[in-house]
Formats: sequence, C-alpha cells, structure tokens
Amino acid sequence: MAIMSASTTPSSRPAVTEREAREVAEAAREQHWRKPSFAKELFLGRFRLDLIHPHPLPADEAAQRGEEFLAKLRDFVETKVDPALIEREARIPDEVIDGLKDLGAFGMKIDTKYGGLGLTQVYYNKALSLAGSASPAIGVLLSAHQSIGVPQPLKLFGTQEQKERFLPRCARTDISAFLLTEPDVGSDPARLATTAVPDGDDYVLDGVKLWTTNGVVADLLVVMARVPRSEGHKGGITAFVVETNSPGVTVENRNAFMGLRGIENGVTRFHQVRVPAANRVGEEGQGLKIALTTLNTGRLSLPASCVAAGKWCLKIAREWSAAREQWGKPVAHHEAVGSKISFIAATTFALEAVTDLASQMADEDRNDIRIEGALAKLYASEMAWTMADELVQIRGGRGFETAESLRARGERGVPAEQLLRDLRINRIFEGSTEIMHLLIAREAVDAHLSVAGDLIDPGKSLGEKARAGANAGVFYAKWLPKLVAGPGQLPATYGEFKHGVDLSGHLRYVERTARKLARSTFYAMSRWQGRMESKQGFLGRIVDIGAELFAMSAACVRAELLRSQGDHGREAYQLADVFCRQSRIRIEELFNRLWTNTDDLDRKVVKGVLSGTYEWLERGIVDPSGEGPWIADATPGPSQKENVHRPIR
Repeated sequence: MAIMSASTTPSSRPAVTEREAREVAEAAREQHWRKPSFAKELFLGRFRLDLIHPHPLPADEAAQRGEEFLAKLRDFVETKVDPALIEREARIPDEVIDGLKDLGAFGMKIDTKYGGLGLTQVYYNKALSLAGSASPAIGVLLSAHQSIGVPQPLKLFGTQEQKERFLPRCARTDISAFLLTEPDVGSDPARLATTAVPDGDDYVLDGVKLWTTNGVVADLLVVMARVPRSEGHKGGITAFVVETNSPGVTVENRNAFMGLRGIENGVTRFHQVRVPAANRVGEEGQGLKIALTTLNTGRLSLPASCVAAGKWCLKIAREWSAAREQWGKPVAHHEAVGSKISFIAATTFALEAVTDLASQMADEDRNDIRIEGALAKLYASEMAWTMADELVQIRGGRGFETAESLRARGERGVPAEQLLRDLRINRIFEGSTEIMHLLIAREAVDAHLSVAGDLIDPGKSLGEKARAGANAGVFYAKWLPKLVAGPGQLPATYGEFKHGVDLSGHLRYVERTARKLARSTFYAMSRWQGRMESKQGFLGRIVDIGAELFAMSAACVRAELLRSQGDHGREAYQLADVFCRQSRIRIEELFNRLWTNTDDLDRKVVKGVLSGTYEWLERGIVDPSGEGPWIADATPGPSQKENVHRPIR
C-alpha cells in the first residue's frame, strides 16, 4: 500500500460510527476474568472481604530495599530541588534531572537485571508521592516515563531482545514518553489517524500526536499508530518504540498549562519516519490492548500524587488553623473550619488506604485489579481536588495569593493556589472522570452483558435474543435471591473490627449497600435495556457509590492493619470511623439521585443550547479568546516548525 503523502487532507481521518467506535474499544479490553476481583464482586452485590483482609504486605526484602531508596530520595529532594524555581521558570533544571538519573529514580520499576532498582508498586508509589510533594512536575516526569512510557509496555508485552535493548537505557540514561492522543482524538481511539505503513523490514510513520508528556525531552517514545490491513498484515492500532532522534520526528511545540508548569509536554509530528519492525511491541492490532493493560497499574501513579497532596493539605491546615485567630480563638476551633479539617484528615487516610491496598494487590498479582486501579484513579483525583479547594478556603485570601507574593511581603510562601492548579489535570488525563465512569461501568456490568448482552443488543436476531433470554434466566435465578439477605444484617458480623471504636458496623453497611447497588443496577438494566449505555448520569452515580464502598473497605482494613502492628492503631480507627460516616452520607445522596435527578431535563436544555435557543443569554459580554480553529490541523506531512526537542544528556 502506498505511503500516505503530504497532500493527505483531514478527510482521510477514519470515519467511524458510534457502534464501530464501541466495537474497537470492546475488542481492546480484556475479555475474561481469570483472577478474582474485589471491586467486580462488590458491584455484583458480593462483599468479598477475604480478598483484601488481612491486608497484604510487601516482603521484608522488598520493604527494606524500598525504604533505603526513599531515604536517599528524601535527601535529594530536600537538598537539590527548589520547587519555587521550577514554578517560576516553568522547567525542571537539567542538573536535577541528571541527579535523579544518577539516583536511579528513572529505573524504580525496572528489574535489577536490566539495571533498575526493582521496587514494588507500593514503594514506587511512595517514591512518587515523596518526589511529587517537592515538585509535582518531578512526580509527573518520573511517572510518565515509567508508568506508561517504554518500561511498562515492554515489561508486559516486549520481547526479550527488546527488553535487553531498551530497559537498561530507560533505567539510567533515557527518558521515555507515551504517545496516543491526537489533536482530534482523545478517548475515542477508533478515529486514530497516525499511520504506520509496512515497507520491507520497516514501518513508515506519519501523523501528529498531542499532549506528549515528557515528549519534549524524551529519547524514546511509545507510539500508537494504525497499520493498514494488507497481504501479510493483520493491521489495526499497533504500538511501536520510536527513537526520538529518528529523521522525520519533530517536536513542534512545548505546551504550557495552568498547572504543572515544569512538565515537558509537547506536540510531536512524524513524517516518513522509518521504524524497524523489531521495534513493534506485541502484534499488529494489539496497540489498544497494550495501552489499556499498561494503564491498569499505570493509573496508580495518580492516586500516589493525590495522597501526597492530601498529606500536605493536612499539614498546612493544621499549622495555619492553630496559628490564625479569629474572634478570640484559633480558626480550627470554629466549626465551619473544623469540619473542613476533619474532611481533609479522614479523606487523606482513606486515599492512602486505597492507594496502598491497590498497589499491594498489583504486586501480589493474585487479583485482577483493573477496576480497583480505575476506581483509585477516579476517586483520588476527585477527592484531592476537593481537599485542595478546602485548603484554599481555610487559608482565605492567603490561599488565593501566590507563594511568591506571600514571601515578598514577609509571610510564609505557602503554594496553596499552585496545588489547586497542579491537581486540576488529574481529573482529566489518563482517563477523564467522565470516561472513567463509563470504563468502570462497563467492567462493573460485564457479568450481566456476558449473559444478557444479546438480549438488549438491537443488532441481534430473534433467535440470538431467545438464546440470551434463556441464559439470562438461569443466571438471574441463581443471582437475584442472593441479593435479598447477607452477613450485613447480622449484628455480630465483622466483630474483629471492634477495638474501642467500632468499625464492624461500617463493614456491615458496605455488605448491605453492595447488594442494594447490585439490585439498582439490575433494575436499571431491566428498565432501560439497550438504552442503558446512554444513561451516563445514572452509570456515573453507580460507579461513584462503588468507589465510596471500596474506599470504606480499604480504610477499615488499613485501620485494622495499623492496630495489629501497634502503629497508631487507635488514631487510625478514629480516622476510619469518621471517613466512613462522611462516606455514608455521600452514598445515601448518590442513591437518592439515581432516581431523583434532572437528567432528562438536562438533555432538553443541551439540545436548546446547541440549537441556539438560549443564545440570547450570552449577550452583554466580550469574548477574549483569540482567532483560530477549535482543533489544530493535523494533516500528515513535513514539519514547518523548528524542532524544540531538548534531550537531556
């Protein structure tokens, strides 16, 4: 097949229907559940506490290795990193990056036989939390390189030869990046336009990638591109390792954002870039599966950064609220402020519980954590943003003032407003909150779709629907009766979680509520059938309830672990109790909104907005936006811009 020419127009972008887009996404997801999943069982109304309790722990040798590295990393970030400088100059100094390389921080997750540190997921996340607390940009630099960059896909899908070629470089010298998003393609990869055309022993890449975190300084790239189907080539979206210094690779822009000012994020163009077939990761057509599988654990880096944010919010809230007096007493003793501090403390405890539990489950590899990892990312990104917002409110006008301005007038330079800006992206990248709701909802109802999917699929024949109906009847005849009663109705259940503070009642609540959640899902499927997928508001609330139940479970299990270890167990029980009580209030509100909401009215208003019915409401303003298209032209062809690629050596 001919190589795409520079004259190709945007119309060459794959035109796909909604159904075709869903089919591409469905083909990429893992189709089977070969291992148990706590979260999957939870959505089915089965509270499998045995899957997470007793809390799994890292091996002694792994813990020792991890603690030794954390000590070295702490010394480095405390003595070599100037976070104010990074924020002011919007760049991590080269000497800091070189120092991180020397420390081995770029090889934390890489096996020692390839020159890495071989840290567990638990200690990798602790390291990201520590580094990210000094500068969120450093946390992103390290996680983009290892969580989704070259090391993780090669660890899961690479050949031995690829591992031996690239992993030693990634462990010590090279920086990597992951390139999937395009100017007109975000969470709908079926429309991916970058192509990789087979040509002898090579593939020829053409296309443009957007928001390439680390892309400006990267030496190696993981690129997702579409291979056209041809004789001897299955085709489909495929993953490649690409050398950034290859002819035809141009970093056209270093992007700037409201937060994370020090990250090296860019726009990368490929024009007639020759990539050896030996650099293909996995088979043709496996690219999306590789991306999704990589993200199952890769997403856990975001909760790690959120835990760090929560800990810092708590520290600043405690110190400031004790020092600042209003009406004769510290502001912390005023209920309006105190409730915010309680929320920050309890939520930080829960986020650390969720992150450590999911990370240890990933290390043990006994459970399928695709839902747990997604829930951790979703829940942590939303709750961390709320905690940061509450901190700004507690700080008042000083929360809105920049750290530099505070220092200039003689006060402590607390970057509360920066934290708010830095955290905002977590609700968007590696799966926006809205996409995470849909992704988790799809996995949560997988058991239903596996037996009744054909029944609600308008494209299936009457015969197929009849067979699906029979299968569904057998499944639901066994499943539904189990949702009527359970251990959560027995007062003595989970008695081992009663030590001064009683957490057993919260676990009984989780068990009862999991069954209620499953009944609600079943009722919705019965009511809407094939239209269920369009009820995104309902699905989002179902997922949010599941996230709260997962967090409650993790908080209780962590509290009991700390108690059994004699490590602040009494205080941990108190925090878990407060968190669970706060969570239960949120859950009850979400249940009420399942059936009492404005979803239908909202859809009508949206139609009116898009048709111009309410355009009169926009009068009386000026629009400060500049001229230009909503989406930049990404037509393949040679670059017309200067290459701003800046390798750090």
